[in-house]
Amino acid sequence: MTLPSGQIAHRDHVAQSEIIARRFYEVTTGVWCFVGNGLSNQTFVEGPEGIIAIDTGESTEEMREAIVELRKVTSRPIVDVLYTHFHYVCGTEAVFEDAGVRDIPIWAHEKVSYNRERAVSEIAPAYGRGLAEQFAMFLPEDGPDGRVNVGLGYFYRNPSHFPFTSVFVVPTNTFGQSASLNIAGLPIEVTHAPSDSDDSVTYWFPTLKVAVNNLVWPVLFNVFAIRGEEYRDPRILLDGIDHLLSLGAEYLVATHGPPISGRELISDRVTKYRDSIQFLWDQSVRLSNRGVLSADIGLEVQLPPEADDDNLTSERYGVAEHHFRQIRTGLFGWFDGDEADLFPLPTVERARRLIEGFGGPATVREKADAALESGDVRWALELSTWLVRSAEDDDDRRRLARCLRTVAQRTSAANIRIWCLTRALSLEGSIDTSRLYRHRFSRAQILGSSSERSVHILRVLVDPELAHGVNIRLGWDFGDGVSAGLHVRNSIACPTDGTDAQIVVQCSLETWADVLTNRLALSDAITSGNIVIVGERSLAINALGIFDVDGLRS
Repeated sequence: MTLPSGQIAHRDHVAQSEIIARRFYEVTTGVWCFVGNGLSNQTFVEGPEGIIAIDTGESTEEMREAIVELRKVTSRPIVDVLYTHFHYVCGTEAVFEDAGVRDIPIWAHEKVSYNRERAVSEIAPAYGRGLAEQFAMFLPEDGPDGRVNVGLGYFYRNPSHFPFTSVFVVPTNTFGQSASLNIAGLPIEVTHAPSDSDDSVTYWFPTLKVAVNNLVWPVLFNVFAIRGEEYRDPRILLDGIDHLLSLGAEYLVATHGPPISGRELISDRVTKYRDSIQFLWDQSVRLSNRGVLSADIGLEVQLPPEADDDNLTSERYGVAEHHFRQIRTGLFGWFDGDEADLFPLPTVERARRLIEGFGGPATVREKADAALESGDVRWALELSTWLVRSAEDDDDRRRLARCLRTVAQRTSAANIRIWCLTRALSLEGSIDTSRLYRHRFSRAQILGSSSERSVHILRVLVDPELAHGVNIRLGWDFGDGVSAGLHVRNSIACPTDGTDAQIVVQCSLETWADVLTNRLALSDAITSGNIVIVGERSLAINALGIFDVDGLRS
């Protein structure tokens, strides 16, 4: 389809926009759910003592808009905040604004804070790059490559909320596997229910017959996320869905998508959703047992026809082909028995040899163009990839971009369309994604976390060639009474408490943040006296230079 604003997309991808349209639902008396405000919903439940807010979105601005909608139906104060998991928890400041106080209890699973830190620390570059590629952060608003929706919502962050203020407020109350709570005068049963994160929970309001969950999405569940995530085991997800079904809820409110009302309708639709996920796991195991290779598993079987008539089981976010492969990898690891994968050639060398074997670049280009013209997009994509991997040629990059754009226009899955278009635009030079491949420290995060964390994170930034032969114990003294250190040895940096350091870096945490964020060069900081080296300076500079941080190498 071509939309009025020029976007070209599969009709099912376009249809998802209506499912996730912006609406403030009154689920039942005293329960509201705001859909379409961002990537996630914001839910409000009224209790005898006030309003409970469940999830606060990606920014203060997003939650602020949700509260504006809430205030159209009630003036009662928000007295508690609940997080379903760690993904949508950065708008809580708006709750404090609305209440005029900050001492509002915040409830969440005990792993929420850990998961927030993990996502913005060691794995931050890959995690952030994946978010940008999956959620259309580089796509235009209109034209053929324009964003249509991102599957679970219209956007990762609503452009009208810019500039985004994202502040994670740490929970004041946590729970583990289960809990029986009384919040705002309402009894709530909490059950740990891992889905796309291992800290997800289901909130059951027995007196209201309302279940709030992160299990049932408005699309087929993403066992595989193209942005890259830890394995989401369907067996664990099924346990959570079975528990959800056992509640007999009259009203089902989810983290994403519109609420579902009616016990029988919930049972019918959620059972079908549940069974589609079991189908993915069972068939992945069946084919793995038969020795089917990973690349072929997703091509051997498709979702059954029963999955075709409900958005809950539709491939409008990810695709079953990828989910099958992910399950096989999650169970058995990356090696699937393909002999060629045991000791593969380096990617560039393999591409060069394949091109040579086909008769040279001109022949491969001819075959790639012919394949794309005939609709053999998979083959055109592979051939074009060889050309790009083997040499830097702008025409070949544009050729691969055309293949990716064709995939994007034909897929029903938001993840795939957005990823392909983002990569196509990057290949063509229309966007620059190079910054997504470097570790970029946030000054606010450094100053807002424990001082030792900003030292210990350097262990994943060691350049082994520069670290070879270095054996030195480094310490940091930020003047806050907390010492931290690294023992550089055997081409690693082992975290320590810094008490046995041979060399100590003395500075304020603010100065250290300036160096890590490349605002201040190490050499300049030492010359100005903002950093004092206790010990042999040349050894310190050499040791600090092994890390992939520009500020430490200048």
